[in-house]
Formats: sequence, structure tokens, C-alpha cells
Amino acid sequence: MSYPESRYHGETGEVTARLRRAATPFDVRYASGGTVDYLATGASTDGLFGLYRWTMTATSGGPEPHFHRTIAESFFVLVGTVAIFDGREWVACGVGDFVHVPPGGIHGFRNDSGAPASMLLHFAPGAPREGYFEAFAEWAETGRPSDDEVAEFYRLHDNIWRP
Repeated sequence: MSYPESRYHGETGEVTARLRRAATPFDVRYASGGTVDYLATGASTDGLFGLYRWTMTATSGGPEPHFHRTIAESFFVLVGTVAIFDGREWVACGVGDFVHVPPGGIHGFRNDSGAPASMLLHFAPGAPREGYFEAFAEWAETGRPSDDEVAEFYRLHDNIWRP
């Protein structure tokens, strides 16, 4: 394995680092009280990856088993216990546990621990997941769209549900 093609061709480097302070307000809040922080979006990383902090209350659920055709998704538990579906079964993952799911890998997550939990979600490449996250918060306020609209939404966001 070798390094990828160069993406930067200058000679002196650039001052381009971005800082997001811990105190920055969350980007999305769900009716459950859970939040999502956009640490690095696909737009801000030129499509390389997306990184999000997902914080769940003691009663927060999460997506049932599904897969993506175009993106890999990884999980790193920061606080509490998160149940992650590994394609076969729901596995209790604790602080410091990491799960990587390549494109096509069946996965899901939820907090059924009865205590708050938080994790990092990493998508590669950096798909525009923000609209996906925001829609669920919006639907809680405005109502869920028609079944046809929801099916098209999932298609556009590369989310294929499994029974």
C-alpha cells in the first residue's frame, strides 16, 4: 500500500487548520434531547471524510439495521454504552470501543443502556450527512412526509434498511 496522489502541490504549506471549541453549540437537537455536533463535514474536508459527535440521552434510540453503498461508517464510543449492530447481533460497546463498517456492511446503533451515551461517527468519503441528520429533527416538529417522500429521502442519502 502506498500514499495516495498528492492533493497539495505548494512548497511552503498553508495556514488552514480549523478549530472547533468544545463549548461550540450543537448543530442539531432531537425531540429526545439528543444532539449532533458537526466536527468536520464532507464540505469542510473537501470530501475526504465527515466526523460527527452523536450524544444520546438515557432514552435515545437510533437507526435499525441498514447499509450504505457509497460510504464507510465508523463508531468510537466516548461516554456510556452504545449498542451497535455488527451485521449479526447487537453488541454492547463501551468507552474506547471502535467499530468500522465498510460500504455494504449491515449496521445500526442505539442507546438502550438507560444512561446517557456519546460517540463519534466517521464517514468516508465525506458524504453530505448533515441533511440526513437535520431531517429527523425537522420531521419531529412538522410531521413525517409521505411514504414515497421518505423512500426517496433514504435513496438520496444512501440508506438501505434491512428487515
